[in-house]
Amino acid sequence: MKTKSFSISKQLVSKAYKLIKANQGAAGVDGQSLDEYDKDITNNLYKLWNRMSSGSYFPAPVKAVPIPKKSGGERTLGIPTVEDRIAQMVAKLYLEPIIDPIFHKDSYGYRPGKSAHQALAVTRKRCFYSDWVLEFDIKGLFDNINHELLLKALRFHTDCKWILLYVTRWLETPMQRGNEIAERRDKGTPQGGVISPLLANLFLHYAFDAWMVRTFPKIAFCRYADDGVIHCISLRQAEYLRNELAKRFQECGLKLHPDKTRIVYCKDGQRNGKFKNTSFDFLGYTFRPRMAKSRSGGMFLTYTPAMSKSAAKSIRQTVRSWRIRSRTGSSIEDLSKEFSPQLRGWMNYYCRFRPSEFGVSASHFNWVLARWVMRKYKRFEGRQKKARMWLAKIADQRPNLFPHWKAGYKPT
Repeated sequence: MKTKSFSISKQLVSKAYKLIKANQGAAGVDGQSLDEYDKDITNNLYKLWNRMSSGSYFPAPVKAVPIPKKSGGERTLGIPTVEDRIAQMVAKLYLEPIIDPIFHKDSYGYRPGKSAHQALAVTRKRCFYSDWVLEFDIKGLFDNINHELLLKALRFHTDCKWILLYVTRWLETPMQRGNEIAERRDKGTPQGGVISPLLANLFLHYAFDAWMVRTFPKIAFCRYADDGVIHCISLRQAEYLRNELAKRFQECGLKLHPDKTRIVYCKDGQRNGKFKNTSFDFLGYTFRPRMAKSRSGGMFLTYTPAMSKSAAKSIRQTVRSWRIRSRTGSSIEDLSKEFSPQLRGWMNYYCRFRPSEFGVSASHFNWVLARWVMRKYKRFEGRQKKARMWLAKIADQRPNLFPHWKAGYKPT
């Protein structure tokens, strides 16, 4: 009886499929959705397992999907087919328990048990004790990862032949833009691939994290994927480190983003020196000097994070895209059911630090609701104050209707 080339369990493939199904996602170049793949799921998963186990699995081209950046311009997501996403999840489930334990404790992005809030909390704490921050961002990380260096790092941690084979194939899989002929890539890993964040973390572990520990062992840092902050004791140290970091990334085929890499002075009541940059954005929050109330009731200047202006702008744009004003056929209960999950998600993220800053976004949503009231009910047409009073009454009677109402951000 002929045995398979690779030992991959059917249970692992089944688990990978369930995770992909829970995450949903768009169709790849073949146009096949998860619902369509589900129609013959038993046969489809068996075929995938059989091909992966025999070495005959080859991924399809990756679908290039441009999406707008918050800062302007576009970035390209590479969307694999449903089957390729499942295959990548199989590899991730096998590989992550092996390599995640070697990652640095201050690497927070795309890791089990790690979160953006943890990264923000440790950064806030360190800003109290270090006067200077080197804020850095890697330009086009996912597009520029060196394949040879990445595979060298991967081979150092595993000799599993099917992992090495399929990761190589995924790295070389061409990206297809519309009807253009797909071309094979010689660098990068598609942003949008299931396994790409894990591979990017492995690459940056050696390109940055381990290098920092080896070269500057006493300097604290925090990294979330391609964004990071380094805490320095002086301007001179920050300037030296910026130059050394640029050299290091160049050695690894990467570049610092010129507009998002800068030195910042953590100014507060005790640190009153002058410097042009006294704020920085990290993970949707802006760190800058802010007034706060002491335990004794007095006011003092501190250095702390709060929801950034760019995050608030992004929320307003999303709310506008919902076109609530035109939903005159919907009831307020319908609007609550549809939009409360997104509102709750924003609040869970942006209200962790200085939650009062979310009030502007909450007020904008209340204003949009008032415009919906004016259009839905003829008696409120052209009477915004009356519409807001009606909404305020509803909010008092039913504060659980929207999550921001329950938190106290009611219409006024």
